[in-house]
Amino acid sequence: MQTTGDQFLVKKINKSIVLEKIRTESPLSRAQVSELTGLNKGTVSALVGELIGDHLVYEIGLGQSSGGRKPVMLHFHKTAGYAVGIELGVTFILTVLTDLEGHIVAEQRLPLDVKQPDEVFERLVQQVRALLDRAPQSPYGIIGIGIGVPGIVDASGTILFAPNLQWESFPLKIKLEQEFGLPVTIDNEANVGALGEKQYGAGQTSDDLIYLSVSTGVGSGIILGGRLFRGASGFSGEIGHTSIEVNGRRCSCGNRGCLELYASEGALLEQAASMGIDSFDQLVERAEAGAPEALQLFRQTGEYLGIGIANIINSFNPGLILIGGQMVGAEAWLRNPVQRVVRQRSLPYHREGLEIRFASLKMHSAVLGAAYYAISAFLYKDRVTL
Repeated sequence: MQTTGDQFLVKKINKSIVLEKIRTESPLSRAQVSELTGLNKGTVSALVGELIGDHLVYEIGLGQSSGGRKPVMLHFHKTAGYAVGIELGVTFILTVLTDLEGHIVAEQRLPLDVKQPDEVFERLVQQVRALLDRAPQSPYGIIGIGIGVPGIVDASGTILFAPNLQWESFPLKIKLEQEFGLPVTIDNEANVGALGEKQYGAGQTSDDLIYLSVSTGVGSGIILGGRLFRGASGFSGEIGHTSIEVNGRRCSCGNRGCLELYASEGALLEQAASMGIDSFDQLVERAEAGAPEALQLFRQTGEYLGIGIANIINSFNPGLILIGGQMVGAEAWLRNPVQRVVRQRSLPYHREGLEIRFASLKMHSAVLGAAYYAISAFLYKDRVTL
């Protein structure tokens, strides 16, 4: 479909292009912005003036001369506002406050021992309010809230189905907007994890990556050609609910033999219970001490995870696979069995040039991706995608 617009819209789009260039490559002079964007110097000068007036760009002094007068350098005003990023986990709520470049200013983590939607929502609201009280003064204040959730979300921000939370049809976006009077963006936590790694972490230089979120469940965020792949109905990425055991145990989703029954933190702790272990941190401590039973559990989990990753490789042929979620804390014991099984089960041409790494943002992939949703919605309201 052809995209059209009047002169006012064209100006807003050009303004967002100039802002993006300054945000990602500052310090820059006006002449450099003109050269990098292809916009003429007069247009750039006018738009930069507006961005300075909007408190999104500021001048930082003189740069190096290339033969004439020294240019005035421009910088992105990263503290013009702040975003709230949230990861709603099955067993925790992680909230962060970030500046407009995604740097964490404040952080809170709350263990979650309830699953009833209204109770969880009440605790979520308390966490966000506490975070807002810690926000520094800024021209725009809090510019929005982004949240990643462990379930299927529709375009209206309703959680349609979250099997590990046992939620169905909960209108989280609307309830949060009503509570705080701020714009809210919401998505599956694996999607926001992929976005977090693409924007701020190990995926910055890769246009074809898959982020595998391995915590209580297993999900994936798929970026192809630099864009988040959502599928025809917007619900792609539920790799944890693909079957790896034909006659396996029944999953909370209704299927049998799902990957997350064998390769998730939840599956790991279910088996560790017989060892008197009831937390992931305890299991890590046992493994660090060299306990054979703990090492065997991680080895077995890595093998099952390798099967799931081999299926991803054979299906999507990505350049980069990132393992994130709670399992980043077990990289030392998972890496070898994962890679061994991948070599055994994936097609050689598909894994040629492939990197399998653990998420560089560790436990912050999803929460920073959620914050970026809010930041992007604020900064680039007029971005046009053909």
